Amino acid sequence: MKILLIGGTGQVGSEILSIAIKNNLDCVSPSSSELDIANSTSVNSIIEKNLPLDFIVNASAYTAVDKAEDEPKLAFSINRDGAQFLAEACCLHKIPLLHISTDYVFDGDANRPYKEEDPTEPLGVYGKSKLDGEHAVQASLSEHIILRTAWVYGAQGSNFVKTMLKLGRQRSKLNVVSDQFGCPTAAADIAETIMCVISQMHSQPNNRWGTYHYCSTDSTNWAGFAQAIFAQANQVDSDYPVVDVQPIPSCDYPTKASRPNYSVLDCTKISQSFDVMPPKWLLSFKRDIPNILKNI
Repeated sequence: MKILLIGGTGQVGSEILSIAIKNNLDCVSPSSSELDIANSTSVNSIIEKNLPLDFIVNASAYTAVDKAEDEPKLAFSINRDGAQFLAEACCLHKIPLLHISTDYVFDGDANRPYKEEDPTEPLGVYGKSKLDGEHAVQASLSEHIILRTAWVYGAQGSNFVKTMLKLGRQRSKLNVVSDQFGCPTAAADIAETIMCVISQMHSQPNNRWGTYHYCSTDSTNWAGFAQAIFAQANQVDSDYPVVDVQPIPSCDYPTKASRPNYSVLDCTKISQSFDVMPPKWLLSFKRDIPNILKNI
């Protein structure tokens, strides 16, 4: 199986690339200088250069949620137009596509985990651009997997865990929002799931194409997650400072873009379709925190 990976330097993309290298898989991941995903000519060129391909994975995205409010054109060019160009090229060359999306397509007003078929209602530019990207993939290519995930963290890229760990070295007390809930999800677990899904679809293609949810289990809030981050950091590194996390309501921490208050995703469909069992978030976090600390 030959894979073209878009976004190989990001949180999930870097983990996919690591898995491919460890397993001697043929995985090509063009750099940003080699591929401009917002340019259809560039997209077509990189795909034609690497034919034949068995699968394309799109792990690239504009993810600066607040900045997107000031840069809507750039956010939509990457998250919507880039997804469309990839899907159209995949259709032309008959290549399946796995496209990563987000919990931000929902408004966060639910009182139970979101299912794939629940109504979407993004709150800001980022969520709207990602939802438009989903629609573009669905309209252009039948052989696609859209994988929505949430609260992603890893050793590479920017994320909540790394932000907290950096701030913890500077401040002994941090105020963290406690009324937004979700499931912290390891980029490594998402990557393993993606490789499992595309491997199954490559060996046994059938009617499992469509949209799926994947995140860890056992939800928490941002303050609870922050407390776990520092507790585990103290266990791994005895020199890491003790940090006091003070839970606050989101109204006391205004942001340019609104966040969903509830981002828990129902993973029943992917479990049943691909025999994928999401882990408890704290177990994965304990596994990953030593490596994340090394990359701060």
